[in-house]
Amino acid sequence: MRRAVVILLNPVDWSPPGVDLATWRAALAEDMVDLLATMSQLEPAIAGVEADLPLARSIAWPDMPIYQLAEISINAVLSAAAADGFDQAAVLAADAPDLPGLLIGKLLRPLTTRPVAVAPAGGGGGLLGVATGLPAPQWLPPLDLRTDPDVLRAAAPRRGVVATTPAWRRIRGPADLPTLDPAVEGWETTRALLTTS
Repeated sequence: MRRAVVILLNPVDWSPPGVDLATWRAALAEDMVDLLATMSQLEPAIAGVEADLPLARSIAWPDMPIYQLAEISINAVLSAAAADGFDQAAVLAADAPDLPGLLIGKLLRPLTTRPVAVAPAGGGGGLLGVATGLPAPQWLPPLDLRTDPDVLRAAAPRRGVVATTPAWRRIRGPADLPTLDPAVEGWETTRALLTTS
């Protein structure tokens, strides 16, 4: 069983005062990639549009797959992972640097009995991530990280087909910044930026 966890380089339109937006976006994404280093029995990857490939290469580990997308689409990532021979894939937003690894496990675990699992993004709506068996179910609607989880559940052929994990917030604006817990390990690159700005 091959399982991919793919960091999707979604747009970031806010950074803390005094922090360059591109540098901030790169820090968030790098911490997400580094988080995957602590996870066993999965293979990490990065996905983004052509303009994001330099960022992807700068944060990728050696031999980490980088998927070039025509658009920021969860469905496109799932298709790329299926074409790469994976049996399951989780797609995660790149702006949740202190995401607990436990939540990634909770996103993948339901796939033993259900075809799809969804992780809502707390605080601002949309999705933190989606996981499916591959190839993805044909009923899966077009998804990006702004999609409301209810859209996914409504498209399912019956109730209970889509498992839902606890929500976790993404860092998308000033209200999210105080929720980063300095006592939690990880998110070193983001932390360093905040202490020097």
